[in-house]
Amino acid sequence: MPADDPVTSQTAVDPSARYGNVAFTTTHWSVVLHAQGQSPAAQGALEKLCHTYWRPVYSFIRREGTGHEDAQDLTQGFFALLLQRRNFDDVRKEKGRLRSYLLTSLKHFLVSQHRRAVTAKRGKGQQPVPLEELAAIGCADIEPAAHLSADRIYERRWALTLMEQVLRRLRDEYVMAGNAELFDLLKQLLPDEPGAPSRAEIAAQLGMTENALRQAFHRFRHHYQALLREEIAHTVALASDVEDELRHLIAVLRA
Repeated sequence: MPADDPVTSQTAVDPSARYGNVAFTTTHWSVVLHAQGQSPAAQGALEKLCHTYWRPVYSFIRREGTGHEDAQDLTQGFFALLLQRRNFDDVRKEKGRLRSYLLTSLKHFLVSQHRRAVTAKRGKGQQPVPLEELAAIGCADIEPAAHLSADRIYERRWALTLMEQVLRRLRDEYVMAGNAELFDLLKQLLPDEPGAPSRAEIAAQLGMTENALRQAFHRFRHHYQALLREEIAHTVALASDVEDELRHLIAVLRA
């Protein structure tokens, strides 16, 4: 679930402390853009981004009225073409944001696909990206809200995917430290968690005082905020864009 509560405090954290010029160039999207070639590092970074952010692309295609199987094919084909061509000349037009670049590229891709069959495109030897998660998706839409436009569904799914990625990383850290139960319970204190128990109930379940629980949740939330900024940094070209992108994604989720 999106963590709305930390939003106002997030902007109080100085991003320059984490995203100086040297450190920032190691983020995924920055590696891709700086390399602009076929280096293993750039290729690996781009593949990681494709595997992380395929779901907004799939959601956009489905909302445009494409059936489940065809949407799978188009999602695979889009990312395969992206990995093959690596044409980032339009990145500057999109202010260096992976989110905007992918959506613009996707729209161009879909227009071209309307002019020729997907099977004909595959016949030219294009290799699909192994997005195993696609096989697990049922026929139901990921975003069932019929009142949302395809663009809005794309942006909302992008924001939710980013949040899910942050929580996954945070959980992995807690599990590695032997604190899986602590993570599962602290996560329930984030906003929008349905049926969440009270802090007193969670403290009792963990055998902690309420004050100790407050401190544990403060650390949890602080680290969540840091990982959220770090994850956003993977998708923008400049460190100075992290805050703007964060505010945009918050607005998308609150709309």
